Amino acid sequence: MIAERSTSVNRTFGVQRVMGLLERSRSSVYWARTKREVIPGPGHKRGPKTAYSDVELTEHIRGVLGLTPFVGEGHRKVWARLRSRGVRTSKQRVLRLMRVAGLLAPGRAQRTLGPRVHDGSITPRKPNVMWGTDATGVWTEREGMVTVFAAIDHATAECVGIHAAKYATRFEALEPIRQGVRANFGGFTAGIAKGLLLRHDHGSQYVSDHFQAEVLFLGLESSPSFVRAPEGNGCIERFFRTLKEQLLWIRSFVDAEDVRRAVTEWIAIYNEEWLIERHGHRSPAAVRRELLALKVPA
Repeated sequence: MIAERSTSVNRTFGVQRVMGLLERSRSSVYWARTKREVIPGPGHKRGPKTAYSDVELTEHIRGVLGLTPFVGEGHRKVWARLRSRGVRTSKQRVLRLMRVAGLLAPGRAQRTLGPRVHDGSITPRKPNVMWGTDATGVWTEREGMVTVFAAIDHATAECVGIHAAKYATRFEALEPIRQGVRANFGGFTAGIAKGLLLRHDHGSQYVSDHFQAEVLFLGLESSPSFVRAPEGNGCIERFFRTLKEQLLWIRSFVDAEDVRRAVTEWIAIYNEEWLIERHGHRSPAAVRRELLALKVPA
Protein backbone atom coordinates (compact mmCIF):
# COMPACT_ATOMS: atom_id res chain seq x y z
CA MET A 1 0.00 0.00 0.00
CA ILE A 2 2.93 2.34 0.66
CA ALA A 3 4.02 2.17 -2.98
CA GLU A 4 0.48 2.48 -4.42
CA ARG A 5 -0.48 5.80 -6.04
CA SER A 6 -3.40 8.05 -5.23
CA THR A 7 -5.80 8.38 -8.20
CA SER A 8 -6.54 12.01 -7.36
CA VAL A 9 -3.00 13.42 -7.11
CA ASN A 10 -1.02 10.58 -8.78
CA ARG A 11 1.47 10.26 -5.88
CA THR A 12 2.43 7.33 -3.65
CA PHE A 13 0.89 7.27 -0.23
CA GLY A 14 4.33 6.97 1.47
CA VAL A 15 5.57 5.40 4.68
CA GLN A 16 4.68 8.27 7.02
CA ARG A 17 1.01 8.56 5.87
CA VAL A 18 0.30 4.82 5.81
CA MET A 19 1.96 4.00 9.16
CA GLY A 20 0.22 7.01 10.73
CA LEU A 21 -3.19 5.70 9.67
CA LEU A 22 -2.26 2.24 11.02
CA GLU A 23 -0.87 3.80 14.25
CA ARG A 24 2.37 1.88 13.81
CA SER A 25 5.99 2.96 13.99
CA ARG A 26 7.84 3.66 10.73
CA SER A 27 10.96 1.96 12.09
CA SER A 28 9.29 -1.44 11.75
CA VAL A 29 9.12 -0.89 7.98
CA TYR A 30 12.79 0.03 7.72
CA TRP A 31 13.77 -2.92 9.94
CA ALA A 32 11.81 -5.32 7.73
CA ARG A 33 13.56 -3.99 4.65
CA THR A 34 17.01 -4.76 6.12
CA LYS A 35 15.94 -8.37 6.75
CA ARG A 36 15.19 -9.08 3.11
CA GLU A 37 17.27 -11.90 1.69
CA VAL A 38 20.39 -10.67 -0.08
CA ILE A 39 22.33 -12.93 -2.37
CA PRO A 40 25.89 -13.02 -0.94
CA GLY A 41 28.79 -12.15 -3.20
CA PRO A 42 32.00 -14.15 -3.51
CA GLY A 43 33.75 -14.63 -0.15
CA HIS A 44 36.89 -12.60 0.50
CA LYS A 45 38.88 -11.30 3.42
CA ARG A 46 37.71 -7.95 4.73
CA GLY A 47 40.07 -5.00 5.12
CA PRO A 48 42.93 -3.69 2.99
CA LYS A 49 44.60 -6.05 0.58
CA THR A 50 48.10 -7.22 1.59
CA ALA A 51 51.11 -6.86 -0.68
CA TYR A 52 52.15 -10.48 -0.16
CA SER A 53 50.23 -13.74 -0.19
CA ASP A 54 50.71 -16.24 2.62
CA VAL A 55 53.02 -18.30 0.43
CA GLU A 56 55.14 -15.29 -0.52
CA LEU A 57 55.35 -14.02 3.03
CA THR A 58 56.35 -17.47 4.30
CA GLU A 59 59.23 -17.47 1.82
CA HIS A 60 60.32 -14.05 3.10
CA ILE A 61 60.23 -15.44 6.65
CA ARG A 62 62.37 -18.40 5.62
CA GLY A 63 64.79 -15.97 4.00
CA VAL A 64 65.10 -13.94 7.21
CA LEU A 65 65.66 -17.07 9.28
CA GLY A 66 68.27 -18.26 6.81
CA LEU A 67 70.26 -15.02 6.90
CA THR A 68 70.24 -14.26 10.62
CA PRO A 69 73.36 -15.38 12.53
CA PHE A 70 71.16 -16.48 15.44
CA VAL A 71 68.91 -19.52 15.96
CA GLY A 72 65.49 -19.91 17.52
CA GLU A 73 64.36 -16.30 17.03
CA GLY A 74 60.64 -15.82 17.72
CA HIS A 75 57.99 -14.18 15.58
CA ARG A 76 58.54 -10.71 17.05
CA LYS A 77 62.18 -10.53 15.96
CA VAL A 78 61.33 -12.05 12.60
CA TRP A 79 58.65 -9.37 12.20
CA ALA A 80 61.20 -6.66 13.09
CA ARG A 81 63.75 -8.03 10.61
CA LEU A 82 61.08 -8.17 7.88
CA ARG A 83 60.28 -4.49 8.48
CA SER A 84 63.95 -3.58 8.14
CA ARG A 85 63.90 -5.27 4.72
CA GLY A 86 60.80 -3.35 3.63
CA VAL A 87 58.33 -6.22 4.08
CA ARG A 88 55.41 -4.77 6.06
CA THR A 89 52.92 -7.05 7.80
CA SER A 90 51.53 -7.69 11.29
CA LYS A 91 53.05 -9.65 14.14
CA GLN A 92 49.94 -11.84 14.35
CA ARG A 93 50.23 -12.85 10.71
CA VAL A 94 53.93 -13.68 11.10
CA LEU A 95 53.10 -15.79 14.16
CA ARG A 96 50.35 -17.63 12.30
CA LEU A 97 52.48 -18.40 9.26
CA MET A 98 55.48 -19.47 11.36
CA ARG A 99 53.23 -21.77 13.36
CA VAL A 100 51.70 -23.32 10.23
CA ALA A 101 55.14 -23.80 8.60
CA GLY A 102 56.66 -25.25 11.77
CA LEU A 103 59.21 -22.43 12.07
CA LEU A 104 58.62 -21.54 15.71
CA ALA A 105 61.19 -22.54 18.32
CA PRO A 106 59.96 -24.88 21.10
CA GLY A 107 58.44 -23.02 24.04
CA ARG A 108 59.54 -23.28 27.63
CA ALA A 109 57.34 -24.88 30.26
CA GLN A 110 55.84 -22.49 32.78
CA ARG A 111 57.30 -22.63 36.28
CA THR A 112 55.73 -21.70 39.58
CA LEU A 113 58.11 -19.43 41.45
CA GLY A 114 58.11 -18.43 45.09
CA PRO A 115 57.46 -14.94 46.45
CA ARG A 116 59.53 -12.17 44.85
CA VAL A 117 61.93 -10.18 47.00
CA HIS A 118 63.30 -8.14 44.10
CA ASP A 119 61.45 -4.99 43.00
CA GLY A 120 62.72 -5.11 39.42
CA SER A 121 64.37 -1.67 39.37
CA ILE A 122 67.72 -2.65 37.79
CA THR A 123 67.42 -1.03 34.35
CA PRO A 124 68.84 2.53 34.39
CA ARG A 125 68.14 4.97 31.59
CA LYS A 126 71.73 5.44 30.38
CA PRO A 127 74.87 3.29 30.00
CA ASN A 128 77.63 2.84 32.58
CA VAL A 129 75.34 3.27 35.57
CA MET A 130 75.00 -0.41 36.51
CA TRP A 131 76.73 -3.51 35.22
CA GLY A 132 75.94 -7.13 36.02
CA THR A 133 78.42 -9.98 36.14
CA ASP A 134 78.16 -13.74 36.59
CA ALA A 135 79.52 -17.05 35.29
CA THR A 136 78.28 -20.13 33.46
CA GLY A 137 79.88 -23.36 32.27
CA VAL A 138 80.40 -25.27 29.03
CA TRP A 139 81.84 -28.75 28.38
CA THR A 140 85.00 -29.15 26.28
CA GLU A 141 86.59 -32.28 24.80
CA ARG A 142 90.06 -31.94 26.34
CA GLU A 143 89.60 -29.97 29.55
CA GLY A 144 86.12 -30.94 30.66
CA MET A 145 84.07 -28.13 32.17
CA VAL A 146 85.22 -24.60 31.34
CA THR A 147 83.81 -21.47 32.97
CA VAL A 148 82.64 -18.44 31.00
CA PHE A 149 82.61 -15.10 32.86
CA ALA A 150 80.78 -12.08 31.44
CA ALA A 151 79.73 -8.54 32.32
CA ILE A 152 76.75 -6.73 30.81
CA ASP A 153 75.42 -3.17 30.90
CA HIS A 154 71.95 -3.11 32.47
CA ALA A 155 70.73 -0.14 30.44
CA THR A 156 71.62 -1.39 26.96
CA ALA A 157 72.04 -5.19 27.49
CA GLU A 158 75.42 -4.81 25.76
CA CYS A 159 78.15 -7.25 26.77
CA VAL A 160 81.06 -5.10 27.98
CA GLY A 161 83.43 -8.00 28.68
CA ILE A 162 83.67 -11.79 28.39
CA HIS A 163 86.29 -14.38 29.31
CA ALA A 164 86.66 -18.17 29.46
CA ALA A 165 88.98 -20.14 31.73
CA LYS A 166 89.52 -23.69 32.92
CA TYR A 167 89.63 -22.67 36.57
CA ALA A 168 86.92 -20.36 37.88
CA THR A 169 89.07 -18.28 40.23
CA ARG A 170 88.56 -14.77 41.55
CA PHE A 171 91.30 -13.53 39.19
CA GLU A 172 89.49 -14.89 36.12
CA ALA A 173 86.19 -13.42 37.35
CA LEU A 174 87.74 -9.94 37.23
CA GLU A 175 88.74 -10.15 33.55
CA PRO A 176 85.34 -9.07 32.06
CA ILE A 177 85.29 -6.11 34.46
CA ARG A 178 88.78 -5.09 33.36
CA GLN A 179 87.77 -5.35 29.71
CA GLY A 180 84.68 -3.21 30.27
CA VAL A 181 86.51 -0.53 32.23
CA ARG A 182 89.25 -0.21 29.60
CA ALA A 183 86.74 -0.05 26.72
CA ASN A 184 84.25 2.35 28.33
CA PHE A 185 86.42 4.55 30.55
CA GLY A 186 89.61 4.62 28.50
CA GLY A 187 92.06 3.29 31.05
CA PHE A 188 92.70 1.30 34.19
CA THR A 189 93.55 3.60 37.09
CA ALA A 190 92.31 4.27 40.61
CA GLY A 191 88.74 5.57 40.72
CA ILE A 192 88.34 5.73 36.93
CA ALA A 193 84.87 4.10 37.02
CA LYS A 194 83.64 5.99 40.07
CA GLY A 195 79.86 5.84 40.56
CA LEU A 196 79.32 2.63 38.55
CA LEU A 197 77.32 -0.07 40.36
CA LEU A 198 78.34 -3.71 39.89
CA ARG A 199 75.58 -6.27 40.44
CA HIS A 200 76.77 -9.81 41.27
CA ASP A 201 75.63 -12.82 43.26
CA HIS A 202 77.21 -14.35 46.36
CA GLY A 203 79.59 -16.70 44.56
CA SER A 204 82.93 -17.23 46.25
CA GLN A 205 84.78 -15.38 43.47
CA TYR A 206 82.66 -12.24 43.84
CA VAL A 207 82.66 -11.98 47.63
CA SER A 208 86.41 -12.66 47.89
CA ASP A 209 88.68 -9.96 49.32
CA HIS A 210 90.72 -9.75 46.11
CA PHE A 211 87.68 -9.21 43.87
CA GLN A 212 86.13 -6.63 46.19
CA ALA A 213 89.44 -4.80 46.63
CA GLU A 214 90.02 -4.40 42.89
CA VAL A 215 86.43 -3.33 42.30
CA LEU A 216 86.86 -0.70 45.02
CA PHE A 217 90.19 0.40 43.51
CA LEU A 218 88.52 1.10 40.15
CA GLY A 219 85.78 3.14 41.82
CA LEU A 220 82.94 0.67 41.29
CA GLU A 221 80.38 0.11 44.04
CA SER A 222 79.53 -3.50 44.85
CA SER A 223 75.79 -4.25 44.61
CA PRO A 224 75.14 -7.89 45.59
CA SER A 225 71.79 -9.42 44.65
CA PHE A 226 69.43 -11.06 47.11
CA VAL A 227 70.24 -14.58 48.25
CA ARG A 228 68.32 -17.23 46.29
CA ALA A 229 66.78 -14.56 44.06
CA PRO A 230 68.38 -14.86 40.60
CA GLU A 231 66.00 -12.21 39.21
CA GLY A 232 68.05 -9.71 41.23
CA ASN A 233 70.81 -10.36 38.71
CA GLY A 234 68.35 -10.93 35.90
CA CYS A 235 70.05 -8.95 33.13
CA ILE A 236 73.15 -11.15 33.07
CA GLU A 237 71.01 -14.27 33.60
CA ARG A 238 68.97 -13.39 30.50
CA PHE A 239 72.15 -12.73 28.57
CA PHE A 240 73.52 -16.16 29.51
CA ARG A 241 70.33 -17.80 28.24
CA THR A 242 70.95 -16.14 24.86
CA LEU A 243 74.64 -17.10 24.91
CA LYS A 244 73.78 -20.75 25.62
CA GLU A 245 70.99 -21.02 23.05
CA GLN A 246 72.95 -19.26 20.31
CA LEU A 247 76.47 -20.62 20.90
CA LEU A 248 77.39 -22.80 23.87
CA TRP A 249 74.66 -25.42 23.41
CA ILE A 250 74.95 -25.76 19.64
CA ARG A 251 78.72 -26.06 19.19
CA SER A 252 81.44 -28.43 20.35
CA PHE A 253 84.59 -27.01 21.91
CA VAL A 254 88.09 -28.45 22.28
CA ASP A 255 89.44 -26.52 25.26
CA ALA A 256 89.25 -23.23 27.14
CA GLU A 257 91.14 -21.36 24.43
CA ASP A 258 88.66 -22.57 21.82
CA VAL A 259 85.78 -21.33 24.00
CA ARG A 260 87.54 -18.00 24.57
CA ARG A 261 87.96 -17.36 20.85
CA ALA A 262 84.38 -18.40 20.09
CA VAL A 263 82.70 -16.21 22.72
CA THR A 264 84.88 -13.22 21.79
CA GLU A 265 83.85 -13.49 18.13
CA TRP A 266 80.20 -14.08 19.01
CA ILE A 267 80.00 -11.05 21.30
CA ALA A 268 80.88 -8.74 18.42
CA ILE A 269 77.90 -10.13 16.48
CA TYR A 270 75.60 -10.04 19.52
CA ASN A 271 76.30 -6.40 20.39
CA GLU A 272 75.72 -5.18 16.83
CA GLU A 273 72.96 -7.49 15.55
CA TRP A 274 70.99 -9.09 18.41
CA LEU A 275 67.58 -7.42 18.71
CA ILE A 276 66.26 -6.46 22.17
CA GLU A 277 62.47 -6.21 22.36
CA ARG A 278 62.43 -3.73 25.26
CA HIS A 279 64.56 -1.42 23.09
CA GLY A 280 62.11 -1.49 20.20
CA HIS A 281 63.93 -4.36 18.47
CA ARG A 282 67.23 -2.51 18.26
CA SER A 283 70.69 -3.89 18.95
CA PRO A 284 72.54 -3.15 22.22
CA ALA A 285 75.29 -1.21 20.42
CA ALA A 286 72.75 0.93 18.57
CA VAL A 287 70.96 1.77 21.82
CA ARG A 288 74.25 2.68 23.50
CA ARG A 289 75.21 5.05 20.69
CA GLU A 290 71.79 6.70 20.77
CA LEU A 291 71.72 7.17 24.55
CA LEU A 292 75.25 8.55 24.65
CA ALA A 293 74.42 10.99 21.86
CA LEU A 294 71.23 12.17 23.61
CA LYS A 295 72.96 12.38 27.02
CA VAL A 296 69.95 10.84 28.74
CA PRO A 297 69.94 11.34 32.55
CA ALA A 298 70.18 8.26 34.77
